[in-house]
Amino acid sequence: MTIDPVNLTADLIRCESVTPKEAGALVLLEELLAKAGFECNRVDRGLVSNLFARWGTGKTLGFNGHTDVVPIGSLDDWSVDPFGAEIKDGFLYGRGSTDMKSGVAAFAAAAIDFVQNNPADGSIVLAITGDEEGQAKDGTLALLDWMNDNNETINHCIVGEPTCPENMGEMMKIGRRGSMTAYFTVRGIQGHSAYPHRAKNPLPVMAELICDLTSFELDQGSEHFDPSTLAVTTIDTGNLANNVIPAECRATVNIRFNDMHTSEELSVWLKEVTNKIASKSDVEINMEIQVSGESFITALGSFSDLVSNSVYSETGIYPQASTSGGTSDARFVKDHCPVVEFGLVGKTMHQVDERVSVNHIHQLKAIYANIIKNYFA
Repeated sequence: MTIDPVNLTADLIRCESVTPKEAGALVLLEELLAKAGFECNRVDRGLVSNLFARWGTGKTLGFNGHTDVVPIGSLDDWSVDPFGAEIKDGFLYGRGSTDMKSGVAAFAAAAIDFVQNNPADGSIVLAITGDEEGQAKDGTLALLDWMNDNNETINHCIVGEPTCPENMGEMMKIGRRGSMTAYFTVRGIQGHSAYPHRAKNPLPVMAELICDLTSFELDQGSEHFDPSTLAVTTIDTGNLANNVIPAECRATVNIRFNDMHTSEELSVWLKEVTNKIASKSDVEINMEIQVSGESFITALGSFSDLVSNSVYSETGIYPQASTSGGTSDARFVKDHCPVVEFGLVGKTMHQVDERVSVNHIHQLKAIYANIIKNYFA
């Protein structure tokens, strides 16, 4: 059987799998893969559904992706049913059409086609999660934990996230910046604004702390990475009265860091700055840190060349090897095996009227098919 990746994408879009709902997406994929000869295992953890599917034995090429999607926002803002999978003007519309049900459909279709026509000389693994858009604690991490517990290995992996900014084939990801978030709470003493000497105002202290953090240059970039960034994402007091000095102020800072830093080193720096400000003020400053992942890079070599050449054979473009953008589950996969990301044009992901070119879905399946064929050549 030959799988049409556009039809499969449409079927997946009709599954309203907003994180962490499975909504039938993994059930659909499991049925298709099992029928094609894959040994399938559900690796559910907590509220999250995950699927591990293997065909064959020996040298293993893996594909990783997710079927969960972000919420649609306001339905009134959409010109189409966000879960209707409508095709118009050459584009398939729907939540997850770009990020990344089309990627999952393309690599599943390419893998199924390959195993129907080739002897089991080597192995293909599909590791598909229902939790990439959420906390991502029970998704790909659960799959990797299960693999370790069951002696399952992958030699190389493709993550099918959308990687191309504008044109199909122009970019693959060989690494990602790390991500960490610091949550600050400055606690003082509430008081009347006419008597500031009787209160301890947390706001000037927070302002000084944020100023010191944002004025510091973390670095100027490295060979493969742009400069690290620090962004203040919120400052809140919850104070509705103009004559009350608040007792507390909160702020959140997100850092995207390159390979010149580790989260541990940056945590030490944040602590030093916080302690300096606290030592000369009369208020309490608390800090909590959450690390989403460390920066990483996959060394350029035979595997990245295989991906690049496969993209070129279908698009006439050699993709730029990039580390730009946010985080992805590649940050987890890299601890298991070398990983490269390649997928569709991501311009409309997470947007109202999210859509993907129908031609690009077919093209992506062909690229994945070339990667599989050349990997086992």
